[in-house]
This record gives sequence, structure tokens and C-alpha cells, in this order.
Amino acid sequence: MKVSLSFDKSYSEDVAILVDVLRASTTITVAMENFSTIIPVKNIEEAEKLAKKYDAVLAGERRGAAIEGFDTGNSPVEISKFMGDVLVITTSNGTRILDGMKAKAVIGSFINAKAVANMAMELANSHIEVVMAGVEGKFAIEDFLGAGEIIGYLKQCDLDEMALASYMSSRDKDMVKKAVKNSTSALKLGELGLTGDVDFCLRRNIYDSVPVYEKGRIKGNKY
Repeated sequence: MKVSLSFDKSYSEDVAILVDVLRASTTITVAMENFSTIIPVKNIEEAEKLAKKYDAVLAGERRGAAIEGFDTGNSPVEISKFMGDVLVITTSNGTRILDGMKAKAVIGSFINAKAVANMAMELANSHIEVVMAGVEGKFAIEDFLGAGEIIGYLKQCDLDEMALASYMSSRDKDMVKKAVKNSTSALKLGELGLTGDVDFCLRRNIYDSVPVYEKGRIKGNKY
């Protein structure tokens, strides 16, 4: 099995793992515990229309901050307080990238790294692509390290050089924690009073659920 690591865009037609550690991947994984379906969308206007159509909970952010008029932001801590049939969510990076994926897509982060790796191995024919969401087209160290955590569970796979570098960089847990907490994304969230989200996103393998994206919808699977 070949494993590649890419940034911002997905190229695989086999299996792709979206990694947006701070915070879309984490928030969506938590939300799958309380919602039957999650609809990720790119823009605010479409999110508002779909929320009305499905009488859904509406979540989203732009540049980390909750969108005015929405039920909640893109917070894994806050989203755990909501439940219902449908959640509509729009984020600055993660939901945009999901929209362009051609592969079978699953969503991963530190909190479900082992489960998402195991499911990707089960679904893939020959290639697993791990996609770092980044921040507005720029590299984000938390996604690089989160990808490495997931790649560490992809046993007996042939890693490309970027995937290998990510895996090696993620081995020192204390260094990973320090790097993520001091990342541009985490410091921005801290300014918004969301340091608790950062701490939560750094927890490892506390969920066995794997969000699976297909035909514009996300459904949850346990692994």
C-alpha cells in the first residue's frame, strides 16, 4: 500500500484522509456522536439555506471566529452540547477541501487517528493519500503533525518522503504538543478565548468513530 502526503488539494482517486486538526476534523468527529448526518459546505449563504431546509443545527467559523447568527462555531468542545438529525457546517479550510475530493474520503485528527488509519487500510485498494488542510492555502504545522500521527498507524505501507517526514516528526509527543500549542492557529484561537479547543484537539485516540464523506454528506462509522 502506498501512502502519500499532500497539502490543500486532493489528487487521489482511491482513499483520502482529510486532516484539519484545528479544528474541522476534530469538531466533525465529535459531532458524529450526536448527529445522524453532517453536511459540510463551502460558503455561508449555502449553509444558511441548507440549515433552514433541513431544520438543522448550524455551525461554522471564519478565521477561527464563530459566524454571527449561527448556533455555534467550529468548536469540538461546544459542538458536544448540540444534537439532532442534521448538522450543517462551514469552515475556512476543511469543508472547502472536502468539496474537491474525488477519492473515498475519511476525516481524521489526533482524537481518532488509529480508527481512521484502520478504516483507510480497509477501504483502500492501493493508495492512501493524507491531505493537510492548512490555513488559507498556507502550511499549518498542526496538520503536518496530525497527519504523522495517523500515518504511524498505517502499518507495512510504502511512505513517500513527505509522509515519512511527517511520521518521524510526530514521534516525540511532548514536542508535538509544544509545537501545536505555539502554532499560528493555536495562538489565534487563544486570542479568541478558545484555548480549551486546542487542548481538546491534542487528545489522542479518544474516539473510535470515523466520519466518512460521500456525495456531499458525512456519515459516521465505528472502527
